[in-house]
Amino acid sequence: MANVRNLKKDINFVLGDIIEAVYLWELTTDGKPTKDSEALIDEAIITFDNLMKKVNQKGVENKKQHFKQINTELETAAKQLVEKINALA
Repeated sequence: MANVRNLKKDINFVLGDIIEAVYLWELTTDGKPTKDSEALIDEAIITFDNLMKKVNQKGVENKKQHFKQINTELETAAKQLVEKINALA
């Protein structure tokens, strides 16, 4: 982990790309949002908010471990969201 700024950028780019993928799916199917696609976007936004809250958390004892855990959570959440996008019908 290079620094906190890069972690914040990674969170922003990864979750932003996932939201874009949902929008592209909407455009290529009906052109309209569905309940499932809106739920995925909401889930991505909630994940973003939670991860940024953890990044900005003060008073962390072991910062290296803390940021490593956040990075792992980002990867896990991104994989789950991508799987849900692929499962959209």
